[in-house]
Parts: sequence; C-alpha cells; structure tokens
Amino acid sequence: MAVRLRRAEQVERNRTVVLDAARRVFLDRGYGGATVDAIAEEAGFSKGVVYSQFGSKADMFMALLEERITERAAQNERIAAGKSVPEAARALLLAANQDVVSEQGWAQLLVEFRAHAARDPMLNRRYADAHRRTVAQLAALLAGIYDRAGTPPVVRPQSMAEFVLAMGTGVTLERAANPAALPMGDGLPMMLRALIGMTQSGEQPAGQLIQPAPAGHAGRPDPRGMQ
Repeated sequence: MAVRLRRAEQVERNRTVVLDAARRVFLDRGYGGATVDAIAEEAGFSKGVVYSQFGSKADMFMALLEERITERAAQNERIAAGKSVPEAARALLLAANQDVVSEQGWAQLLVEFRAHAARDPMLNRRYADAHRRTVAQLAALLAGIYDRAGTPPVVRPQSMAEFVLAMGTGVTLERAANPAALPMGDGLPMMLRALIGMTQSGEQPAGQLIQPAPAGHAGRPDPRGMQ
C-alpha cells in the first residue's frame, strides 16, 4: 500500500511539473510555437514521461485551462461576496481588466488557442465544453447577486456573462495592437451601463460608481490599484 501511495504521489508531482513547464513554454512561444519536445526539456523529463501524463499538447493546454476556470470562479465569488449589484459589477469588471493587464500573455495565448481550436472540430468541442462551464459559473454568480438584492436583472444573467467574457477577448485583441486602447476610465462606465444601466432607486447611477485607479504607464490605470 505504501509503495502504491508513493507511486501515486510521484505521478501527481510529475503531472504538476509537466503542467508548470507547459505553461512557461506556451507563454514563451505561443500555442503554435510550443512543442512536446520543448515542454519535456523544460520539465527535465523525457517525452515518454510527458506522454504518460498527457496524450498531446492540446491535452496539456486544456488541463491548464480547466485549472484557470476553477481558480477564476473562486476568485469571482470572493470579489462579489457581500456587495450590492452595482458594486459587484464594478468589482468584477475591474478584476477582469486587472487579469488582462497582469496576465496579458495568458490572455493572448487563450485567444490564439481559441482561433486554433475553431479550425479543429474535435478540439473546438472540448474548448466549447470548457467555455460553457465558464459562462455558466459566471451567470450563476450574477444571478445570485440579483437574487440577494431582490431585484430582477436587466437582461438574462447568461447574456451578461457572455458579454463580460466577449469584452475581455475584445480588449485583449485591441491592446495587442494598441496597448493604450480602451482605458478603464472610458471602458468601465460603458460596460456598467450595458450590464446594469441605472442602479436601484436611491443609489448612484452606474457611471458615478467609477473610481479611477491611479494612472500608470501611458496614462493607463495602474493595475495595482484595481482591487
């Protein structure tokens, strides 16, 4: 039993090492430029060890994506806890922008993978399944925020979730061409109005909830202030 347990622990450690290496190689070379050979070398393993954990490069990326989906869902729950509808919407949008800024490489990598998967029906189905979970988790969070507030959402929570995720992809692409595109001082009020319009009676309009973070490089909000 002890031998089997040690073997299981070693297999799990190997998996973690391979995934950590895969993330570094993906971020450094992009999805298209990454190879199983490069990932194995980065991990310090033979290709055989890598293939004992994952069947393909796509399997490694999907495993990283699943981890990210789980982490992001937990993060969103913490961010929205105890907040009103407009406060939660503002906090979630700021956090999404912070991720685009602080994890720009991952955001661009995900866009690249999505475009690659769209041309591969089997891989696209796998990605679509993962994406549906992302949408469903965010939609459930938004629905819960409205339920606790005792007010109906402006549009279906699923449409809200899809809008937020689509905006994240769009912002990533715009900033790849122009890093100064859509600063949050302009983007946040537009997105808040699209999501929640005017807030509940007696509360501030959505646009008045904007509290710009200190300016960073090139007049962009400093992501360190987006908490």
